Amino acid sequence: QVQLQESGPGLVKPSQTLSLTCTVSGGSITTNYYYWSWIRQPPGKGLEWMGAIAYSGYTYYSPSLKSHTSISRDTSKNQFTLQLSSVTPEDTAVYYCASGQPLHTIDYWGQGAQVTVSS
Repeated sequence: QVQLQESGPGLVKPSQTLSLTCTVSGGSITTNYYYWSWIRQPPGKGLEWMGAIAYSGYTYYSPSLKSHTSISRDTSKNQFTLQLSSVTPEDTAVYYCASGQPLHTIDYWGQGAQVTVSS
């Protein structure tokens, strides 16, 4: 059973960079055909898929967020990371890491991490 756990600051100031790490256990982030995604849910709104990194290391991004989103990985630690630059209060959300195959299909979810953008 794959398990995912988000970690990172719960409070970020406007204009700074939000950085979250997802630690994976019970499976490898290089497992063929699996995609490792970041998804967020602002308060009172639906889920928004932000982007993913594939088993190969190739990255995919939501067109609306691509300009200030970066997803990377550390295979030695079995972790993948989200960086969202120039954040505003509208980026306040619960951030989830997730995985599945094919792309956009989710089989496993992390528990979610609340991130608030506020001065």
